[in-house]
Amino acid sequence: MKTRALNLLPPATIAVVVAFWMLAPKAWVNNPLSLVIAGCVTLAFVQALEWVHERHVTWRLTWREFFTDLFYVILGYTVINWLSTHLAEDPLTALKAALHISTPWAEHLPFLVQAALVIVLIEFGQYWMHRLMHNFTPFWMTHAPHHHITQLNAMKGAVGNPIELFLISLSVVALFDFSLPAVFCGVHVLSTVSIYAHANVRSDPPRWYAFFFTTIRNHSLHHSVPLEDTRSNYANSLILIDRIFGTFKDGEGVVVGQDERKRLSIWDQTVFPFMPLIKMIKARRDQSAAA
Repeated sequence: MKTRALNLLPPATIAVVVAFWMLAPKAWVNNPLSLVIAGCVTLAFVQALEWVHERHVTWRLTWREFFTDLFYVILGYTVINWLSTHLAEDPLTALKAALHISTPWAEHLPFLVQAALVIVLIEFGQYWMHRLMHNFTPFWMTHAPHHHITQLNAMKGAVGNPIELFLISLSVVALFDFSLPAVFCGVHVLSTVSIYAHANVRSDPPRWYAFFFTTIRNHSLHHSVPLEDTRSNYANSLILIDRIFGTFKDGEGVVVGQDERKRLSIWDQTVFPFMPLIKMIKARRDQSAAA
């Protein structure tokens, strides 16, 4: 009974999320702070599940991992959110106004349809950005730190190089006139799926859920050590996109990480994309010193 209940938790949580954004008071669902609070509550809930029914002992959360993950969650809600708003969404909104782009029909669609479109638009962009990061070296250098994590936990989806975190946050949703609660709902659903897909929770959702949404089973395979496994299951939340474009691979990973599973510190992750340049400069200085 306990196992069955835990297997149903991911779809049940999404149902609660959708119900909240549909039924909560307007003052709540139109306030951006509500998205932050709701997201943190969801994250805390799933994180607590790791201590109730963990998936792998080797992924058990340590204090070092906890505070590192927490740092990145705070970074995402503050710095990355600010950069995304001011360097992407605001310019896109200004471009939309300059080109007289208007989509009033979007706001008049049923709430669930609006939220579904937000999910597809964001996830479709993230899928191709993620796939680019795995197949083009300059972008891989920004994304590789995320694959240096040696265990999966609820907050691990927020861990990564700041450049990658900014790039993966980009979307074209600002070009559409969706209602604010529908946008928040779509973002919260994607976040919830991603949290479960990174969490050390022994929960295997029903097949119908796993057909559409990313689960820890298939996402852990994406984090596996073999390079060929990392080039599959790119969708952060909507695994259906991988099925459509032929990049889906069934399976589960237990041993995760890259480069002999070397764990990177926060500083290491920050400077990782610049390491080839740093090494080149250092080599030239050494040559000059030797000469």
